[in-house]
Amino acid sequence: MARRPAPKGFDRIKERGRGAADLVVAYIKQETVTPLRDLGQFVAFGSIGSIFLAIALVLGLVAVLRALQEETGAFHGNLSWIPYLIVAVLGVLVILLAAWRIVSGPARRRLPPKEES
Repeated sequence: MARRPAPKGFDRIKERGRGAADLVVAYIKQETVTPLRDLGQFVAFGSIGSIFLAIALVLGLVAVLRALQEETGAFHGNLSWIPYLIVAVLGVLVILLAAWRIVSGPARRRLPPKEES
């Protein structure tokens, strides 16, 4: 048996169906793939930046320790532990400053105000 050719009306339906499917695929790409790619770039650059800042902080603290030990003559003998304490306190202050800025920064302004019960 020979197949009969499809009527022209079915071709139009197939074409419209393909167009609708292409539209759905394009919409899904626009609304999911593109934002995820942008988010991935944001996370990647943020991670690289935070790694560089952490390295810079460690090198800065080591420089302060070296300066306190070598350039000042006050920390010898029984007082040789004081530069380490000063650098540790500086490190903790930097951590506290970063935590304070994170908590009170733009993220806090976006939170809804707390309701009193």
